Amino acid sequence: MRQLLLLFSILVFSLPAHAFDWGKTGHRTTGAIAEQYLTRKARKNIARLLDGESLASVSTYADEIKSDEAYRKYSPLHYVNIPFDQTYDTHPPSDRGDIITGIDQCIAVLNSATATKEEKAFQLRMLVHFVGDLHQPLHTGLQEDKGGNDFQVRWFNDGTNLHRVWDTQMIEHYGMSYSELAANMPRLSRKNRKAMSTGTHREWLEDSRKLVKKIYSDTEKGDQLGYRYMYDYFSTLKLQLQKGGVRLAALLNELLG
Repeated sequence: MRQLLLLFSILVFSLPAHAFDWGKTGHRTTGAIAEQYLTRKARKNIARLLDGESLASVSTYADEIKSDEAYRKYSPLHYVNIPFDQTYDTHPPSDRGDIITGIDQCIAVLNSATATKEEKAFQLRMLVHFVGDLHQPLHTGLQEDKGGNDFQVRWFNDGTNLHRVWDTQMIEHYGMSYSELAANMPRLSRKNRKAMSTGTHREWLEDSRKLVKKIYSDTEKGDQLGYRYMYDYFSTLKLQLQKGGVRLAALLNELLG
């Protein structure tokens, strides 16, 4: 038993930085929201590529393949690290790629006239996940603390890190399933939805970076977070999930609609 526990610890702590992003509930919420706003043509093309699977169902695929060495090259595409005093364009890019180049790659394949159905289906699954990750603010954070993974705090009485608070623990504390969350987002007018989905994924990145800067300015290492943090930030977290879903739908309508 001791050997099994040791092996488990080694596996957990050897995962790459940013191995944790929106938990399953967050990703599925974003996928379910996107499904509400697809055009008929986009919905038909997505169903054909995914053999009837929903966007919510495939939204966790990019995390599920992390344990397969053959897909290890995709791990850096879940995030981007940029110092707060620089921008994506001014900071030297990672030679392993990042979340923006990952989304670029997905778009290129989905736009390709020569890519196979299997290639497009794979990139569609990745795109659903990457757009979700782009709206988890700690995925646009700082290299020095690995996107908040090394930013130690307490969640109520348990030790944790800032990244995990945002990807999982606030959502788990709220206690809704992904379908309940998707069904209980603030109602958007067509005008508001259009405004929310305007722009490119590079501009959406800057939107998330504004939020992560605020999170860092409001939080100190060692802070005990709990009810007050939920009060201050859970509506913001829900808005990020909604933005991710609305923007994902807009992108898929453009690519496949």
